[in-house]
Amino acid sequence: MAKRIKDPGLGNTSSPYAKRMVNKDGSFNIQHLNKPTQIREAYNYLVHVSWAKFFLFAFSAYIVLNTLFAFLYLLIGVEQIADASGNVFKDFLNAFFFSCQTITALGYGAMAPKGIASGVLSSLEALIGLLMFSFITGLLYGRFSKPKASLRFSKNIVFRDFNITQAIMFRLVNNRKSIMINPKASVTLTLSEKNNKGEYVNTFYKLKLEREQITYLPTTWTIVHEIDDESPLRNFSKEDIVKQNGEFLVMISYYDESFNQEVHQLYSYTLNEIKVDYKFKKAYYYNEEGKMILDYKLLDVVEPSKS
Repeated sequence: MAKRIKDPGLGNTSSPYAKRMVNKDGSFNIQHLNKPTQIREAYNYLVHVSWAKFFLFAFSAYIVLNTLFAFLYLLIGVEQIADASGNVFKDFLNAFFFSCQTITALGYGAMAPKGIASGVLSSLEALIGLLMFSFITGLLYGRFSKPKASLRFSKNIVFRDFNITQAIMFRLVNNRKSIMINPKASVTLTLSEKNNKGEYVNTFYKLKLEREQITYLPTTWTIVHEIDDESPLRNFSKEDIVKQNGEFLVMISYYDESFNQEVHQLYSYTLNEIKVDYKFKKAYYYNEEGKMILDYKLLDVVEPSKS
């Protein structure tokens, strides 16, 4: 008999409109409203934000700061850094480029401070530039040194005959060449069902796996849940399983030699993503020299399990 487990932290409340709990990138599918913003959380945010957003923020800050100082140089008089041209736009560009030279500590060429006001302002800008680039350098180090798993999961999850019963399967591979030591897998099934009060609630089941841990992972690992008498899916037909509002929540943990510590990665599959009566095509083989070849393009390839 399938045994329910307590709420692992996701909440028992559900809805007929509920979407997946975990996104494909491993983040929780939660929209935060009215969350207080704290400036001290900026470092944590910028370390975890995507690279595209990170460089967008860095570039935007660079442009905004230089634009601000360019206006300040115009305010004290552009003649304090360069000859006034009489054209506001050209003078602004001269002030902007002078600001870029100052904030990056490149040194002065044709333009240089010619008065006390411009000297004080450029000194202040140079200090801000040093602090800004020190902060960005720290962020870059934090982003590169942050321990993070790099697993690739198969796009498909399959339902096929297995031994004398049936099984749910998906597989994964390490995106790095580093050795995964003692990888462990945990899969929780959540089903959204209507109770006798007409309310939608989540029920959770920890799935029994064929193997929950292996010693190392040089190729692919196929995670198998056999649908036996203890499986919460035992009463569903192949056709009914894909119609259920449910999700497989996957947690993989392993010791990564690159970071010398244990790392984790979340992933999920919804029940309507199951491909019935399909099997995975083997993603590794041996060449004529006897060397094992792992083909990452084959990770997602499935083929009918029945002819």
